[in-house]
Amino acid sequence: MLNSIEELEALYGLPHDRAVRKQIPFLNEDYQAMVRASPLVIISSVGPDGMDGSPRGDTPGFVRIIDSQTLAIPDRPGNNRIDTLRNVVLDSRVSLLFIIPGIGETLRVNGTAQISAEPQLLESFAVNGKAARTVMLVTVDAAYFHCSKAMVRSDLWNPENYLDRSALPTAGAFHKRLNDGAFDAESYDRDAPARVKDTLY
Repeated sequence: MLNSIEELEALYGLPHDRAVRKQIPFLNEDYQAMVRASPLVIISSVGPDGMDGSPRGDTPGFVRIIDSQTLAIPDRPGNNRIDTLRNVVLDSRVSLLFIIPGIGETLRVNGTAQISAEPQLLESFAVNGKAARTVMLVTVDAAYFHCSKAMVRSDLWNPENYLDRSALPTAGAFHKRLNDGAFDAESYDRDAPARVKDTLY
């Protein structure tokens, strides 16, 4: 096992100058364009009970750019576990990964966050007349684009590789197994499309 930074650097060598220069302490014009184009961001956080990685998705531009060092991310109805929000309240460090369909490059943003429930701010994110539950305000400490190699290796955006939904258990099947069979998976799955549609916002 490798147990030191020196061992890692001896194995991997130093990063290329381009890899270092692409990290900046704010969102420049190019990085802002990536935020506006992204319909999906993965938020990573850490707290006393462990780590969390949680997706947030909506129409492109749903993450609002307040200024070059501040982002606002609305929170919508979910399962009420609020793992990410719990973590942020206790440890403000977050890392964001912005993903854009069809694009190989991703955008990584590291910073600190606060959770706002200010009514006017929540209302400014309203969709279909429904305000955001809360808004995460992220102060950018570092931003850099990630090269396309992971997407190329995974061939993620190739429709020929899309897995048919029937190849994996349904959400109802997940619940049934987790409840030792005492769950009506068929009804849950049958009602899922309408339930999701009615509770998006």
